Amino acid sequence: MRTRLIAAVIAATTTLALTACSGDDSSASLPDDVTEFDVTFAQEMIPHHEQATEMAALAQDRTTSPEILDIASRIEAAQDPEIETMTTWLQEWGVSEESTDEHSEMNHGQGSESAMPGMMSDEDMSDLEDATGTEFDQMFLTMMIEHHEGAIIMAKAEIDSGTNPDAIALAEQIEAAQTTEIAEMEALLAP
Repeated sequence: MRTRLIAAVIAATTTLALTACSGDDSSASLPDDVTEFDVTFAQEMIPHHEQATEMAALAQDRTTSPEILDIASRIEAAQDPEIETMTTWLQEWGVSEESTDEHSEMNHGQGSESAMPGMMSDEDMSDLEDATGTEFDQMFLTMMIEHHEGAIIMAKAEIDSGTNPDAIALAEQIEAAQTTEIAEMEALLAP
């Protein structure tokens, strides 16, 4: 999984850089404090968060672990409002919710690699959906750690290269919250 994550990091960084630097005329109509980089961050973090909330929702009837149920509940509670916030930004900025860059479109169903770091494949999601009990717990924790690591990579990229203060603040919030959750999940995986 680490090799897949490293490959995804390289792909995401390249994608975000190319998208942010593209000669797309749509940036001319963006508000002064918004760049294509901010737009791409929101466009890509929305489906990334949607997958995390989908994974979290699976925990409700597949685990009996109070710790996993708590983490899953907190993930949904945090990320659903963040999805709404980013969707509102894109509407206010006058851009589509979906990325227009063919290289940054979510392709988690197109094989094992994704343009976004930490995204699970359709096969991964199907395997998680089919699991229960201890098997689910181990898969959920392992997959959600990888998923969170990907979100942190995307958040750090926005912090480093974005210009919109609200998007940067959300990226900082995502980085902090998901770093804490990774530590909790790693502790639950420890023997």
